[in-house]
Order: sequence, then C-alpha cells, then structure tokens
Amino acid sequence: MNEKKYLKWYNKLGYGSGDLAANCIYGLLTSFVMIYLTDTVGLNAGIIGTLIMFSKFADGITDVFFGNMIDKTHTKLGKARPWMLYAEIGNCILLVAVFAIPMSWGAVAQYAYFFIAYTLLNAVFYTANNIAYASLTSLITKNNNERVQMGSIRFMFALVANITIMSITVNLVQSFGGGAAGWRTVAIIYAVISLIVNTISVFSVKELSEEELSEGAEEAKHEEYEKVSFVESLKLLLSNKYFLMIAGFYILMYIQTGISGIGIYYMTYVLGNPALLGTFSVAQMLPMVFGLALTPALVKKFGIYKSNLFGYALAIVFRLGFIVAGYMKNIPLMLVAMALSGLCTSPVTGDINALISSASEYTVRTKGKHIEGAMFSCSSLGIKVGGGLGSAISGMLLAASGYVANAAEQSATTINMMNFMYLWFPLISITLITVIMYFLKVEKANADWDAEHGVK
Repeated sequence: MNEKKYLKWYNKLGYGSGDLAANCIYGLLTSFVMIYLTDTVGLNAGIIGTLIMFSKFADGITDVFFGNMIDKTHTKLGKARPWMLYAEIGNCILLVAVFAIPMSWGAVAQYAYFFIAYTLLNAVFYTANNIAYASLTSLITKNNNERVQMGSIRFMFALVANITIMSITVNLVQSFGGGAAGWRTVAIIYAVISLIVNTISVFSVKELSEEELSEGAEEAKHEEYEKVSFVESLKLLLSNKYFLMIAGFYILMYIQTGISGIGIYYMTYVLGNPALLGTFSVAQMLPMVFGLALTPALVKKFGIYKSNLFGYALAIVFRLGFIVAGYMKNIPLMLVAMALSGLCTSPVTGDINALISSASEYTVRTKGKHIEGAMFSCSSLGIKVGGGLGSAISGMLLAASGYVANAAEQSATTINMMNFMYLWFPLISITLITVIMYFLKVEKANADWDAEHGVK
C-alpha cells in the first residue's frame, strides 16, 4: 500500500535548509568558542568548562518546557513555525554577543558576561528554535518515507554548513584582522546568513491541520487534541523507553561533537598544522553527505533498524583503525578511517527524525496522547546538553592536563590528553551508541501494538 504524499521537492529542500541556519550558530559555537575564549580573550579553559556545565542544568528543564509550549500553540502559522521564526532573532543576537566579549573588562566580568549570553542562547532561544524545527517532521507530513527524506536532506545541509565553517573560519577571522575584532565580524556574518536561511525554511513548508494529523487515530477522530500539562508531558516522556534511548543517542553523539572541539588544538599542537582542521572535517563529513543521499534507499531495502545497527557496528572497526593511524601520525590513513566511519554512521543521521516520530506515535498508541513538540525535545536536549557537556569536559580535561594558551610546545601530559579526546573518545561514544541501536526497536513495537489491537 502506497502512503499518501504530502510534500513537493521544494518543500523538502526548504525544510532541510533550516539545518544550515542552525549550524551557522551551533557549528561556530561548538568548534571555536573554546579557543576564542582561551587564546583570544585569555580565559581559563577549566573555568569555562565549569560554566558551560552549569549552564546545561537549565537546558534540561527548558527543552521539555518549550516542547510543551509548542504542543499548546495554535496560530495561523501553525504550532511550531512561529517558535522557529521568532526564536532565531535571539539566536543571532546572542551568537554575536558570545563572540564579542568586552576585552577591557576584568576576568570576573568576562566570565559572567559569557555565562549569561551562552545560557540565554542555548537554554532559551536555540532550544525554542531547534525543537520547533525538529517537530515539523511530524507536523508537515505523515508519510514515513518523506520523514526519512527530510531527515537526510536536513543533515546534508548541516554537514555542508559544518564542513564550510570548519574549513574557512580560521582564515576568515584572520582576513578580518584576527583577534577579538576578527571573531566578532565572523560571528556577525554567520548570524546574518542564519537569519535569512531560517526565514526561508519557515515559509517553505506548511503544517497540517490538527484534524488531518489526527486522521486514523481512534482517540482523536472526532475531537481536537487534548491539552497536556507540562508535568504530564514529562511523565509521558519518561515512561516512553524509546524516547529515553533516542535522548541517550543524541547526548552521546553531541558529547562526542562537543569534545571534537579539541580538534583545533589537536591539529595545532599534535599534528603541527591548524589548517588541517578543514581537511579532517571534510574527510569526516563529506562521506556522510553521500551516505545521507543513499539513506532513503537503504532504509527502503533493509529498514531503519538494520541500517542503523550494522552501520554503527562497522564504524567501530574503522574507529579502531583511526586510533592506530593517529599514534603513527599517518595522516592519509587517519583521513581514510575517519571517512569510512562517517559513511557508516550516516544512515541514523538521516532517519533519526523518523524514529522520533515513531516514538511519538508509540505514545499515541499506548497512552492516547499527542506530545509531538515535547517528544522532539530529545533532539534539542541532546544537541545542547550533549554538546555543552562535551565542551565542558574538553575544557576541564585540557586545563587539568596543564594546557598553556599560545605556548610554542605543550607538555607530554597535555599531548596525551589531546590524543585521548580526539582519538579514543569517538570510539567509546560509537560503541555505546551501537548498544542503544540494538535495543531501539520502536518500529517493531508499533507494528506489534497494531497487530495486537487489530489496526491495519
């Protein structure tokens, strides 16, 4: 039986471009905020890491809060699009603020300034924007193949944005004079691009009516969605084991992403060439673009579960090769191993939103409640909490190892720590994610429920 199609090619493309906007913010913040703060502003990596960690405590609350607010929103633009549109303004202002710390202020004032700007950016505006964006997967189509295609397209945009940011940012900062002024100018450029693209993405799609979304769901055929309180949303999320697994996946993936911010230090002090950051980023992300293009076909042939599980199992093997090549300082072999690992992990990047939608539908089946906005909080929670914790951990470990900003040569302890974070931690993360993928059988759970209750 063919599923009804809801989207044209330009709707999918427009939706996907929203991740380019998001990563103009997130990519710059995750990959470069630490080295900006340590080597340009002159702050301590350990203190920065601690501040980032405390900032994440607020994120765990606001993720579910904004998800619940989206579920309660009813406007002409829909439930999610207003939040995606207006929260982006705060994103852009605060990105510039983070990279515009007053150099004349004392250290205590600079730490306070950073903490406030960083927390507002992550816990408020980025949360509202990102949860709304992710929720659209469930709100603009009910077709599972379209959801997979949307996920693949959006992450292709995300990867292209990250490759570009990783490749050009250091040189771009220098071209604008370097130092604090260079970072501030680059942040303004990325913020403007993000604002324009996000606006285009918002108006490129249209949300389905609540009646259309409820079609086929017995509890909502003849009535509007029942409003769910914040506390009830939280209980429903915590009672859904598949939500918890997906949240765990996101947190692990973005802890790894946050720790990968050590890459600029690794290239500078271990491999001796900071320009290699762009090369390694291309090696990791470009194969993922090709993998994402193939993901809909893989999912159609093997299903989401097998595509994800076998992909991550293979990635473990290639990450072991990356470690060996890293200690040999064999850069070509490192690039090959990284590329193959990225290719193997790409399917889950493309189909994860379809999995979240399936987890949301599991709650509808088993609890009779619609909480799409709250359900998609797992993506924002993972991105911000995971990325923030990764950045915090890298800052703390860097400081604990005795890192000296702008030193001509770092100590053996610092080099060993950089090796651990850049070489070993991705393997640890991928191994734990593989375990999660083994148990993440939400599609089968929905099918079993349907069969048990005679739903066709």
